[in-house]
Amino acid sequence: MAQFFTIYPTNINSRLIRQAADILRAGGIVVYPTDSCYALGCHLDDKNAVARIRKIRQLDEQHHLTLMCRDLSEIAKYARVDNQNFRLLKSHTPGNYTFILAATKEVPKRVQHPKKSTIGMRIPDHPVALALLEELGEPMLSSTLILPDVEWPLNDAETIRELLESQVDAVIDGGAAGLDFTTVIDLTGDTPVLLRQGAGDASAFGI
Repeated sequence: MAQFFTIYPTNINSRLIRQAADILRAGGIVVYPTDSCYALGCHLDDKNAVARIRKIRQLDEQHHLTLMCRDLSEIAKYARVDNQNFRLLKSHTPGNYTFILAATKEVPKRVQHPKKSTIGMRIPDHPVALALLEELGEPMLSSTLILPDVEWPLNDAETIRELLESQVDAVIDGGAAGLDFTTVIDLTGDTPVLLRQGAGDASAFGI
């Protein structure tokens, strides 16, 4: 049965954040709130945990997973970012955007897009997510918590525990999350390309 942690965004419980980070380091999957919706997270280097997330979501290897990062310096370590894109990222993070970027050698091949060698990158604007990343000390591999054949993401922690208590290791209840996806923008070409319109304003990228 999944552990259940209630962590209020306005009053972060450091002890529970440490427990959640320990679960990630031990190969577990943690459900956590973000500024868009709830997400599934695991340790970047844990092959089995990544496979479990893909199984929950029923995703194939063509689907981009996302690296949740604390700041721009982490993005620059795990993705190739030129000066122009760095300025774009600096102006629009943290926030409701996921950026597709060319992965560096720091990103395991098995979590990169198999044909494009790319990875999704994001800096969330949510106190609980950022506290978890800070305690972990490195990016967390992540995917939006939307179940197969369901139109919208799950946003109630109690319901999430009921549905996934045997498939995840911990659920962090940070209150009701949103139902909007992030806006996904591909920055691998000469100009930004909108791949999915979500909560973030794509017009800021000239799209």
